[in-house]
Amino acid sequence: MDVDQNPLVAELPDSVAESIATESPEQITGKISQDNTKKRSHENDQDFDNGDNAETTLTEDNEASADPATNEEPKISKNQLRKQKRQKLREERREERKTFRKDRRHERKERKRNARHDKAEEMAKTEGIDMDEALRRILAEETAKRNKLAQSRPVPVAFIIDCDFEKYMHDNELLSLSGQITRSYSMNKTGLYQAHLVMSSWGGKLKERFDTVLITHKNWKGVSFVEGDFIEAGEVAWNIMHGPKGGRLCEALEGGKPTIAAIEGPEKPAEADGGAIPETTSDSTEPSAPVTPAFSTDSVVYLSADSPFTLDKLEPNTSYVIGGIVDRNREKNLCQKRAEEKGIRTAKLPIGEYMQMASRRVLATNHVVEIMSKWLETGDWGEAFMAVIPKRKGGQLKGESEAAEDEAAEDEAKAGFNKEDGHENGEDELEAQNNFESADAEQTGAEQAGDAMDTKEI
Repeated sequence: MDVDQNPLVAELPDSVAESIATESPEQITGKISQDNTKKRSHENDQDFDNGDNAETTLTEDNEASADPATNEEPKISKNQLRKQKRQKLREERREERKTFRKDRRHERKERKRNARHDKAEEMAKTEGIDMDEALRRILAEETAKRNKLAQSRPVPVAFIIDCDFEKYMHDNELLSLSGQITRSYSMNKTGLYQAHLVMSSWGGKLKERFDTVLITHKNWKGVSFVEGDFIEAGEVAWNIMHGPKGGRLCEALEGGKPTIAAIEGPEKPAEADGGAIPETTSDSTEPSAPVTPAFSTDSVVYLSADSPFTLDKLEPNTSYVIGGIVDRNREKNLCQKRAEEKGIRTAKLPIGEYMQMASRRVLATNHVVEIMSKWLETGDWGEAFMAVIPKRKGGQLKGESEAAEDEAAEDEAKAGFNKEDGHENGEDELEAQNNFESADAEQTGAEQAGDAMDTKEI
């Protein structure tokens, strides 16, 4: 059969038709069937892939239409937006702050060197020594001061700063209070003896400022922050003072009577003759841990300038509450009323007994903390007041003030006496001079009369 007359062969490509020109019709039909089968299989595969793609697209569209919120950015408040901007700005200025702190540290060291040099020059000029000797003395004083700080230790006394006066203060006064709290921690930390600091009613704008701006309070040691009132803070301080880190009595507190032996630390075994500590046997029982006595509000004293009672000394295992308020003396009797409502005893610092003040006796929070810290170190209220109270308040110890007044009165009386004596001496001199002139005049008159008589006789 001619290839051109075969309809099956005509449907094939020319290359395939020429290859099968010599084949029989049965062979040609079989090859065509196989080729058609392959075509149908290939088309089915394409349809299957297209169906999968369509199904996937449909599923994505359905999911997108089912949750339209995923295509939109989450909405945030203006406050959160401001916080994000501040955080971003803070991150951008991190290196700038690091450089600023480094420069400020160098400037501080330079100021110390200049101050040391100026002090050495003054000492050398006053005492008649050379600069090297003056610098050696100053460095020795600074080393002694550092060694003194290295020997500092905690004592079983607590200072509680009551921060529950936010509603009575303006924003700028809250800023001042935050600075006073920071200085209180610094003064207590650098003292020879450290009391336990506790912040009561910790919250509100004050806490927010410390958490977002100051931040460094998280690294403070020996400081507790209590959300409850000053009585709850007193209980926290009570447990700390009677715990393993409660501290030991200092010399100023030894006049008081400790309420628990645990303050002095665990009891040491008695030494046997010869100074040797007796060996313990395996049958000996370990001493039981000291039991902390129950907390009592008698261990809390609220300091108030309006109290009728005066503080004579600090007592061991006692918490002294200081009102954390800066109100320019607008509110009266706030601390006294607060303590009376809770049944807490009150007292005031003995400023009137030791000091003669030229202004009012109201002190800042950090001044009160520093005064009591100085008393723990010296045991003398007068010395503590003179070391802390600002000079602008014109404070003077009463003994020194009376002595100065007596000396001034004596000088005035002496000056008056000298003036009066000088006046009397002047009168005497004038009278003597007048008498001398009168006698001289009489003598001159007598001589003239004698001359006249002599002339007349001639």
